[in-house]
Amino acid sequence: MSKIGQAISEIQSLETISKEDRRVNRIHPLSKLILTVFYIAVTVSFHKYDLPGLIGMAVYPAAVFMIADLSFREALRRLRVVLPLVMVMGILNPFFDRKIVLMVGALPVSGGVLSMLTLMIKAVLTVLAGYLFIATTPIEEICRALRIIHIPKTFVVVVLLIYRYITVLLSEARRITQAYQLRAPGQKGVHYKVWGSLVGQMLLRSMDRANDIYDSMQLRGFDGDLRTGEKKALTPLDFLWPLLWGAVIVLLRIFPVVELLGGLFV
Repeated sequence: MSKIGQAISEIQSLETISKEDRRVNRIHPLSKLILTVFYIAVTVSFHKYDLPGLIGMAVYPAAVFMIADLSFREALRRLRVVLPLVMVMGILNPFFDRKIVLMVGALPVSGGVLSMLTLMIKAVLTVLAGYLFIATTPIEEICRALRIIHIPKTFVVVVLLIYRYITVLLSEARRITQAYQLRAPGQKGVHYKVWGSLVGQMLLRSMDRANDIYDSMQLRGFDGDLRTGEKKALTPLDFLWPLLWGAVIVLLRIFPVVELLGGLFV
């Protein structure tokens, strides 16, 4: 399978997972959205040297992975492109902050190394929190939650259409590359001299397909607003889920749980 075909398969697989009948998937999207934003805000608020406190924040994604019966290995595989990019942001910290702030046995640890690790763990935790939200919430419900908090409808519709029809664009790209490979057998990749013409063809094909989709939407009564089906009634779990996890996140932020547990064993 080509890389484009693999990308299409992963998008469709993630959408299928988000629509499965699990308890976490049935929670109201607004509850999960508020909890995810709150978790990310608390996670990034840790001091750059507070590595033990930050490690305790891994409790939330680890628990949700188990409750939702999601594969952590599969999540890392899906995020294999994003995680290295966000983790590389702190790679230069050890060169700028060389002050020794910690001793691990006889090994000195500089502030740059500690802040680099902290920044990397923040990136991993926040990306995993976003992944869990997407993997347990269909895109239609995410857009519905955005409309409930009065995000402009134009922005919400654009997000929905991009997510919904990104596979259409990828399919057009796969069709063009396959046609090129049939006309240039034995050649590895696409020659740089035809990059411009292929991109132009894909743009023209995408514009034609976009016009067809827009005409179909208008024939079905699209008036610029989002229609995502019936409104989902709130249940007690929709209130308990963000409240209980919010309390746990606050406790993890206030109290150094990792240090306290380490003190018990020491």
